[in-house]
Amino acid sequence: MQALRSRTAFWATCLLFVYNGVVVGAFDGSLPITRARLHIGDEHIAILLVCTGLAAILGMQIMGRLADRVGARRLALIGFAPLTLGALGYSMVGDYWALLVVGAVYGFGNGSLDITMNAIAVQVEKSRDRLWMSFFHGNWSIGNFIGSSLIVLIAYTFRLDDPATLVTTLWVITGLGLAAFAVAFFITPETEVVEHKQEKDKKAKLPSFVYVLALMAIAFGLGEGTGFDWSALHVTTITGVPEATGALAVTSMSLCMVLIRLTGDWIVTRIGRRAVVFYGGIIAVAGYAIASTGTEFWLLLVGWALVGLGMGVVAPQIYGIAGHMAGGRGLATVVTFGYATFLAAPALIGFLVKLLGIQHAMIIPGTLLVGLVILSRFIPKDE
Repeated sequence: MQALRSRTAFWATCLLFVYNGVVVGAFDGSLPITRARLHIGDEHIAILLVCTGLAAILGMQIMGRLADRVGARRLALIGFAPLTLGALGYSMVGDYWALLVVGAVYGFGNGSLDITMNAIAVQVEKSRDRLWMSFFHGNWSIGNFIGSSLIVLIAYTFRLDDPATLVTTLWVITGLGLAAFAVAFFITPETEVVEHKQEKDKKAKLPSFVYVLALMAIAFGLGEGTGFDWSALHVTTITGVPEATGALAVTSMSLCMVLIRLTGDWIVTRIGRRAVVFYGGIIAVAGYAIASTGTEFWLLLVGWALVGLGMGVVAPQIYGIAGHMAGGRGLATVVTFGYATFLAAPALIGFLVKLLGIQHAMIIPGTLLVGLVILSRFIPKDE
């Protein structure tokens, strides 16, 4: 479609990625406030994350398949409703059970918009003269940074207590969601229907390589999830620095992820997706090697920065290959494996921390990323 080649379609895709990142960043960043406000424990937060994750996976599976049949535009717009309503409801809940319901609504919206915006991104990229998938994911990372930073900015600017900060932040994000929807309604392009048919009108099976990509998604899901959830605690435990200082581990990882995603397409154009996944995996493995052996604060920051640098460029390429190869259905399959692993990573690493110690536990995601490096050599060269 000619509309997919337009600048309007390009910036509409960026808008979808940024807004999704903003809501996710605010949700994740506000979990400590929610825990204190509702007087719940870490185990309750873990159950909340399971609810949001399962609902997101459901949204991905439903919307990914529908996007192939009817186009992704209207489904992406529909995804705004539960995502924004979830954010609004999250600011109002007064008990734990209501929190789980709101979390599920938010999760379904997150999964719905996530899969449809990626489906749109794949077709926008196909219609243009160069690669853009990494850039689109870079916009998500920027939105994620904005969403989490809003909490701190609002708290210190207006000197609000934690509950008031949460309510104000999520109402601001709700307003941003309404504005983003109004713009997206007019500029989001329609995508082409993706056929999965063989002779005699039988549904085609997914290409077998999609399941190889799913295995790679498991590896980077664990590597990325561990980095976001455990890097600050890891640095604090190993070096003894204050918790606020330990948060620099997450900052270094996030900033490197933004930088590599904004420049990743330029790199892919020159060396190809297979090489990017290969070298990105090696860089992330090096980061985990430092994390599992280093003891100096500055060295551990370098290690987590390398994890962000390597991981940031891998996910967009794996998702891009899946979408180009098998449309929204294949993309939904691969994204689900990656997202499910990202969800399971904190619990798995938590168990390993108790069993092995936090330093040795970092060996596990690094080892799985070695598998990703090996599998990357089977990615077709033209991908």
